[in-house]
Amino acid sequence: MPENPSRIDLLELDIDMRLVDLWREAAGIGEWSLEVVAAFMRAAYGKGYCDALTEDAPGSLCADHGYRVPDRRVTARADV
Repeated sequence: MPENPSRIDLLELDIDMRLVDLWREAAGIGEWSLEVVAAFMRAAYGKGYCDALTEDAPGSLCADHGYRVPDRRVTARADV
């Protein structure tokens, strides 16, 4: 980590800390393949999705690091 980390450095560190279990598992992989990489990408996406759903303040990861919080997409509600 640089002596004066940029906001992207700090965002990367925050995300790495959220993915520590995946990083630990990745360190034990002896042979990487497209299937293994795809599985880790899906796991990381899923972890991020779950983290976003459980944040106390939606958008706080962006806001905490000085990024604009994206507007929520408005979707049509399908009444079933």
